[in-house]
Order: sequence, then structure tokens, then C-alpha cells
Amino acid sequence: MFTHILIPTDGSELSQKAVTGGLELARALNARVTGYCCLAEYPYSPFSEYVLEAPATFSERIAEEACAHLDELAQAAAAAGVPFDRDSSTFPAPYLGIIDAAERHGCDVILMASHGRRGLTSLLLGSETQRVLVHSKIPVLVYR
Repeated sequence: MFTHILIPTDGSELSQKAVTGGLELARALNARVTGYCCLAEYPYSPFSEYVLEAPATFSERIAEEACAHLDELAQAAAAAGVPFDRDSSTFPAPYLGIIDAAERHGCDVILMASHGRRGLTSLLLGSETQRVLVHSKIPVLVYR
């Protein structure tokens, strides 16, 4: 069935639940996992009058946070006995990075969490999971 699962993480509690479920699935299928964390782009315009954080400081902080999230996933994968690889990259929107990572690593499924928002909240806030579902050619398994 699935032999290579991409599990995106942002370190949130909901994301952690998807990590746990994804690792259980990987162990049951004897599949390997690639953990992915999308790095945010620098949010301030170079033409702004005020900058709250220097670009280099921002990039370093974001990279450290992503590394910490992926370290947690790596430890959980090792404890579950699941082969693990890691990746991170910078994209303007996380869904673009998730799809790109799945394609680059040859993953055959993306397993990710969903907040389960409905109605107007879903319309206004949107969902990275929904965007991945709409734009990915790779199957997406939504963990709730």
C-alpha cells in the first residue's frame, strides 16, 4: 500500500496527534517517514519604516524552531522503530512546501492533521490541509 509517508509538522498539539497516528501507520505498513517543516518567509517588507526583527535573526529563529519540531519527530520515529528522514524549506505558504517536499522525496502519501473547521470559520481562516487536498496529486490522509 504506502511505503513512504510525508508527515508535516508545525509543533502544535494537533500536529503532534497526526505525528503519533502517522508513525503508528508507518510501523503497521513497514513504511518509512519523512518529517517536514515549512519555514516562514520573512514577514516584513524591506521598505517598512519599522522592523521588529532583523532578517538574519528571524531566519535563525525559525530554523531553530523547525529543527526542534523535527528532532521531536525523529525521536518518536526512533522509538517506534520507523525509518526516518527530515526536510525543511522556505515557501510563501506551507501547503506549497508540503506538496513540494512530498514530490521531491517520492512520498506516496501525505498524512497531516486538520482543525476540522466548518462553515464561515473555515471560509474565513482557510486551511493548509484543505489547500494540500485541493492542489496535491499525491494522496492525502487527513488525521483527526
